[in-house]
Amino acid sequence: MEKSFAIHRKARRLRSKGAIPAIALMAAAAPSLPALATDGPVTGRIAASTAAPAVTAPRPNFLVIVADDLGFSDLGAFGGEISTPNLDALARQGVRFTGFHTAPTCSPTRSALLSGTTHHRAGLGSMAEQLAPNQKGQPGYEGYLRRDIASLPERLRAGGYRTLFSGKWHLGLAPDQDPHARGFDSSFALLQGASNHFGQGISTDPTKGATFTRNGEPLSSLPAGFYSTDAFADSLIADLRASRQQGGDGKPFFAYLAFTAPHWPLQAPAEDIARYKGRYDKGFETLRQQRLARQMALGILDKGTVAHSPRLQSGGWDWLSAEQKQAASRDMEIYAAMVDRMDRAIGRVVEELRASGELDNTVIVFLADNGAEGIDIETTGAQLLKRYAGTVDNALASRGSAASYVTYGPGWAQAATAPSWSMKGYATEGGTRTVSFVFWKGAARAGSIGRAYLSVSDIAPTLLDLAGLPHTTDFAGRKVQPITGRSWLPWLTGKADAVYGPDDAIGEELFGSRSLRQGNWKITDIGDGVWRLFNLAIDPGETRDLARDEPQRLRALAARWEEYARQNGVILPSEATYRP
Repeated sequence: MEKSFAIHRKARRLRSKGAIPAIALMAAAAPSLPALATDGPVTGRIAASTAAPAVTAPRPNFLVIVADDLGFSDLGAFGGEISTPNLDALARQGVRFTGFHTAPTCSPTRSALLSGTTHHRAGLGSMAEQLAPNQKGQPGYEGYLRRDIASLPERLRAGGYRTLFSGKWHLGLAPDQDPHARGFDSSFALLQGASNHFGQGISTDPTKGATFTRNGEPLSSLPAGFYSTDAFADSLIADLRASRQQGGDGKPFFAYLAFTAPHWPLQAPAEDIARYKGRYDKGFETLRQQRLARQMALGILDKGTVAHSPRLQSGGWDWLSAEQKQAASRDMEIYAAMVDRMDRAIGRVVEELRASGELDNTVIVFLADNGAEGIDIETTGAQLLKRYAGTVDNALASRGSAASYVTYGPGWAQAATAPSWSMKGYATEGGTRTVSFVFWKGAARAGSIGRAYLSVSDIAPTLLDLAGLPHTTDFAGRKVQPITGRSWLPWLTGKADAVYGPDDAIGEELFGSRSLRQGNWKITDIGDGVWRLFNLAIDPGETRDLARDEPQRLRALAARWEEYARQNGVILPSEATYRP
């Protein structure tokens, strides 16, 4: 730990001389990815059981749905005002999670979901688009799902499952990194992390535009009337039907539906935007208070929970001009329309399963991939226009159309992440505690709110256990990384009170923002090299820094983070690459 403090002191000296930005942290690059330690509970990374648990036939189907940048309180079942009746029904019949955690951004989360381990081991130690100079070419920072990962669809397909993918991939651009090459029998994929939702600007060359593939083959065009949310749902429905008709032979399915909604650019059909006209004219602070009140009424939050004060670029709602308020309200209307449209698309997928008789035997896992996105296209997100959009028309009348390119900024984002601290891009609760639930009729906890700490890395072992498949480190004739997430099965069936124990330490890092949680205690660094200490049992919003009150605990947790970093090949960035 003293070595780490020395590194941070050196980084601060360099920052004071203008050598690197304030966010940057110094660390030596690991020459190779270290062997995973299995003799201690750091990051909850105890080796998972490789024995297949006993299961009863028929084996369940699986549907994993990922929403992109969805806020914690956007759904009605989690306190939101947006119309989401289909997701609300599934959530209320299932188990709503209040302690589910992801990585701070999208592709790292997706790598953890499909690998069952930390994103640093899966190849997404940082986003491929945001690698710092000292991270490029290093193990764990490949920018795609590593070959020594046996992906969840690969494991399930080998175990007799039909495997179907539709949506955003963001785990590699090369043909051998396509979802069709990583275990999916059928796939319709957007390879990059974002695109025009109406399908403009696509290219078969990933370096020149958004690239869509069908079963690994790049598409040179998209159908007329394309809208991403509808297209992804339609494709999955078609593939579900086709796989049944083409000799499914009674095989269960694993379907992964990964929307790009409501990720920027905020775009939606005009009729959907019109449904929310005027809904947000009172501003983001009012929305934040309304959602907090509803969360407490629903039992998502304990009454009296103290929320973290939001971080805004330029004051609050009343600091905005009338013109700025009008534009900001419209942006939130577009965002709500995108969420509304996504809910209706999911409703069509669920109805397809109901009509085919498969719904009752389908486990549905729903999650957002990170906290709400706070980039503001006029300030912190201005580079997005240069990188992705080119010429745009962001006039009020055009906002939300295919010609526009807007985000909704930190005010609305932190209304959605409240009571948590901050938003996407940070290892705070606001960046990593996300909306999630499981719909499974076999869960003893069905119809309840589950408050246990859960990780996105847990999804793979949970589904494998439900399928009766082992978590082997030998797969298809090659050695692969071990699954280190924890199965939820004992907890969901009421045989265990928690998934992680009070001594398990769970680490995280992205863009230099770090955290480590052990029991109810958490240390958080927002990327400035300073650890803060919080007791999440009484302060889930990370509002009161206890570092001065508990120096010994702080040092112990910092040492555990250093151990996590060593075990998982973490390389802190030499310069800032991303910050909303």
